[in-house]
Amino acid sequence: MNTSKIIATLLILASFGVGYLGYNKIAESTNEVNLLGLKIEASDESGKQEGYLFLGLAAILFFGGIYTLNKSKN
Repeated sequence: MNTSKIIATLLILASFGVGYLGYNKIAESTNEVNLLGLKIEASDESGKQEGYLFLGLAAILFFGGIYTLNKSKN
């Protein structure tokens, strides 16, 4: 197996892990409570921002892995 294929596979797997962390950060940053028919929402904006950064990094890793995989086929 070619080393560029291994690197591409590792990049794609790392993107899934980072994407999962980012999604969880965003989900944990928003809470909702229903108290006596009154809906109260609270959100942590810095946590959401960090989650979106993780998702962006995951996208970069994923497309970098795909690019590396396609380049290694040539």
